Amino acid sequence: MPIGDEELRACCASRRWIEAVRGRGPAELRAVSAAVLDGLDWTDVEEALAAHPRIGDRVAGGDRESAWSRGEQSGMDAAADGVRTALVAGNRAYEERFGHVFLICATGLSAAGMLAALRERLGNDAAAERAVVRTELAKIVDLRLAKLIEEPK
Repeated sequence: MPIGDEELRACCASRRWIEAVRGRGPAELRAVSAAVLDGLDWTDVEEALAAHPRIGDRVAGGDRESAWSRGEQSGMDAAADGVRTALVAGNRAYEERFGHVFLICATGLSAAGMLAALRERLGNDAAAERAVVRTELAKIVDLRLAKLIEEPK
């Protein structure tokens, strides 16, 4: 049974991505998704980025995407105040430099690990950072699709 648009939007908010993967069955969805993500225009990537919270922001809500985001960022749960403060400042610097939210596949990462990656990536030029963002987005989308496919209906 095909997965609905709202379920897909919880995985990736790019309308172009949703249109391209709509109607795909579980067996082909992840492979098609990877190919589509690889071919998205940067404006489509920005549309997907706009739906992601800042690292360290506690997402409220009972919907699937909010729950996934909280789980993905669970490495923040035990973060020291200094790390949280540094992430707020780092997020601000990153957004000023690149014009979008800092995106990282946070699953399994500690807050200190996320902060270290943010600081390292601030040194990237725009082209290098866009490549990293695409890779991180693809990881997040694939993890979420796997969860979606595995959820009991």
